Amino acid sequence: MNQKASRTAEGPSQNLVLTARGVVRPAHCDHMEHMNVMWYTARFDEATWHLFRMIGVTPSYMRTQKKGMAGVQQDTTYKQELFAGDLITVWSRILEMRERVIRFYHEMRNEETQAVAATTTLTAVHLDRVTHKACPFPAEILERGHRGMTGVKKP
Repeated sequence: MNQKASRTAEGPSQNLVLTARGVVRPAHCDHMEHMNVMWYTARFDEATWHLFRMIGVTPSYMRTQKKGMAGVQQDTTYKQELFAGDLITVWSRILEMRERVIRFYHEMRNEETQAVAATTTLTAVHLDRVTHKACPFPAEILERGHRGMTGVKKP
Protein backbone atom coordinates (compact mmCIF):
# COMPACT_ATOMS: atom_id res chain seq x y z
CA MET A 1 0.00 0.00 0.00
CA ASN A 2 1.35 3.41 -0.94
CA GLN A 3 1.84 5.32 2.34
CA LYS A 4 1.41 8.69 0.60
CA ALA A 5 -1.94 7.70 -0.88
CA SER A 6 -3.37 5.96 2.16
CA ARG A 7 -3.24 6.18 5.92
CA THR A 8 -5.19 4.13 8.43
CA ALA A 9 -6.05 5.35 11.93
CA GLU A 10 -6.10 3.27 15.08
CA GLY A 11 -9.41 1.86 16.37
CA PRO A 12 -12.66 3.78 16.11
CA SER A 13 -13.34 4.53 19.77
CA GLN A 14 -10.82 7.37 20.05
CA ASN A 15 -10.58 10.88 18.61
CA LEU A 16 -14.26 11.28 17.83
CA VAL A 17 -15.78 14.60 16.78
CA LEU A 18 -19.41 15.62 17.29
CA THR A 19 -21.25 15.54 13.95
CA ALA A 20 -24.96 15.46 14.87
CA ARG A 21 -27.45 16.11 17.65
CA GLY A 22 -31.10 15.25 17.77
CA VAL A 23 -34.08 13.84 19.56
CA VAL A 24 -36.02 10.66 18.88
CA ARG A 25 -39.52 11.67 17.79
CA PRO A 26 -42.58 9.42 18.24
CA ALA A 27 -42.80 9.16 14.43
CA HIS A 28 -39.30 7.60 14.44
CA CYS A 29 -40.54 4.66 16.51
CA ASP A 30 -41.95 1.40 15.20
CA HIS A 31 -44.66 -0.92 16.53
CA MET A 32 -42.25 -2.10 19.24
CA GLU A 33 -42.01 1.51 20.48
CA HIS A 34 -38.30 1.96 19.84
CA MET A 35 -36.50 3.89 17.11
CA ASN A 36 -36.77 2.06 13.80
CA VAL A 37 -33.56 1.10 11.98
CA MET A 38 -34.34 3.44 9.09
CA TRP A 39 -33.95 6.40 11.47
CA TYR A 40 -30.59 5.22 12.75
CA THR A 41 -29.46 5.16 9.13
CA ALA A 42 -30.92 8.61 8.50
CA ARG A 43 -29.13 10.08 11.52
CA PHE A 44 -25.86 8.48 10.51
CA ASP A 45 -26.33 9.93 7.02
CA GLU A 46 -26.83 13.43 8.43
CA ALA A 47 -23.65 13.04 10.47
CA THR A 48 -21.80 11.86 7.36
CA TRP A 49 -22.44 15.13 5.54
CA HIS A 50 -21.15 17.13 8.52
CA LEU A 51 -18.03 14.95 8.65
CA PHE A 52 -17.52 15.46 4.90
CA ARG A 53 -17.90 19.23 5.34
CA MET A 54 -15.04 19.17 7.85
CA ILE A 55 -12.66 17.92 5.15
CA GLY A 56 -13.98 20.17 2.38
CA VAL A 57 -16.56 17.97 0.66
CA THR A 58 -19.27 20.62 0.91
CA PRO A 59 -22.47 21.12 -1.09
CA SER A 60 -20.88 24.05 -2.95
CA TYR A 61 -17.76 21.99 -3.75
CA MET A 62 -19.92 19.18 -5.15
CA ARG A 63 -22.05 21.61 -7.21
CA THR A 64 -19.21 23.71 -8.64
CA GLN A 65 -16.79 20.82 -9.27
CA LYS A 66 -19.49 18.35 -10.42
CA LYS A 67 -18.29 15.86 -7.83
CA GLY A 68 -20.18 13.64 -5.42
CA MET A 69 -19.91 10.84 -2.92
CA ALA A 70 -21.42 7.37 -3.05
CA GLY A 71 -21.64 4.89 -0.22
CA VAL A 72 -20.48 1.42 -1.23
CA GLN A 73 -20.53 -0.44 2.08
CA GLN A 74 -22.09 0.03 5.52
CA ASP A 75 -21.91 -2.18 8.61
CA THR A 76 -24.19 -1.18 11.50
CA THR A 77 -24.38 -2.66 14.98
CA TYR A 78 -27.37 -1.91 17.21
CA LYS A 79 -26.36 -1.99 20.87
CA GLN A 80 -29.18 -0.39 22.85
CA GLU A 81 -32.72 0.69 22.09
CA LEU A 82 -33.68 4.34 21.80
CA PHE A 83 -37.19 5.57 22.58
CA ALA A 84 -39.30 8.66 21.85
CA GLY A 85 -37.87 11.63 23.72
CA ASP A 86 -34.32 10.29 23.98
CA LEU A 87 -31.68 12.90 23.15
CA ILE A 88 -28.98 11.58 20.85
CA THR A 89 -25.59 12.62 19.58
CA VAL A 90 -23.46 11.16 16.82
CA TRP A 91 -19.68 11.17 17.17
CA SER A 92 -17.53 10.40 14.16
CA ARG A 93 -14.02 9.91 12.84
CA ILE A 94 -12.24 9.08 9.64
CA LEU A 95 -10.63 5.64 9.77
CA GLU A 96 -8.95 5.61 6.38
CA MET A 97 -8.47 8.00 3.48
CA ARG A 98 -7.18 6.82 0.13
CA GLU A 99 -6.93 8.48 -3.27
CA ARG A 100 -10.61 7.85 -4.16
CA VAL A 101 -12.01 6.19 -1.02
CA ILE A 102 -12.90 7.24 2.51
CA ARG A 103 -13.79 4.87 5.33
CA PHE A 104 -15.31 6.36 8.47
CA TYR A 105 -17.06 5.49 11.72
CA HIS A 106 -20.09 6.90 13.56
CA GLU A 107 -21.12 6.22 17.14
CA MET A 108 -24.66 7.14 18.23
CA ARG A 109 -25.11 7.81 21.93
CA ASN A 110 -28.01 8.36 24.24
CA GLU A 111 -26.96 11.82 25.40
CA GLU A 112 -28.54 11.47 28.85
CA THR A 113 -26.93 8.15 29.77
CA GLN A 114 -23.91 8.27 27.41
CA ALA A 115 -24.70 4.67 26.43
CA VAL A 116 -23.71 3.74 22.90
CA ALA A 117 -26.92 2.92 21.06
CA ALA A 118 -25.44 2.02 17.67
CA THR A 119 -22.26 2.17 15.64
CA THR A 120 -21.66 2.08 11.93
CA THR A 121 -18.64 1.91 9.67
CA LEU A 122 -19.05 3.16 6.12
CA THR A 123 -16.98 3.17 2.97
CA ALA A 124 -17.66 5.76 0.27
CA VAL A 125 -16.04 6.73 -3.02
CA HIS A 126 -15.45 10.17 -4.51
CA LEU A 127 -17.26 10.45 -7.83
CA ASP A 128 -17.11 12.50 -10.98
CA ARG A 129 -20.79 13.28 -11.56
CA VAL A 130 -20.24 13.76 -15.30
CA THR A 131 -18.55 10.41 -16.01
CA HIS A 132 -20.25 8.59 -13.09
CA LYS A 133 -16.90 7.03 -12.16
CA ALA A 134 -14.71 7.16 -9.07
CA CYS A 135 -12.10 9.91 -9.22
CA PRO A 136 -9.28 11.15 -6.98
CA PHE A 137 -9.97 13.57 -4.15
CA PRO A 138 -8.23 16.94 -4.56
CA ALA A 139 -4.96 17.04 -2.60
CA GLU A 140 -6.30 19.54 -0.03
CA ILE A 141 -9.31 17.33 0.79
CA LEU A 142 -7.10 14.26 1.04
CA GLU A 143 -4.78 16.12 3.42
CA ARG A 144 -7.68 17.37 5.59
CA GLY A 145 -8.96 13.80 5.73
CA HIS A 146 -5.60 12.53 6.89
CA ARG A 147 -5.46 15.24 9.57
CA GLY A 148 -9.07 14.40 10.56
CA MET A 149 -8.05 10.83 11.36
CA THR A 150 -6.58 12.15 14.59
CA GLY A 151 -9.48 14.57 15.21
CA VAL A 152 -10.87 15.84 18.49
CA LYS A 153 -11.25 13.47 21.42
CA LYS A 154 -14.73 13.03 22.82
CA PRO A 155 -15.46 14.22 26.35
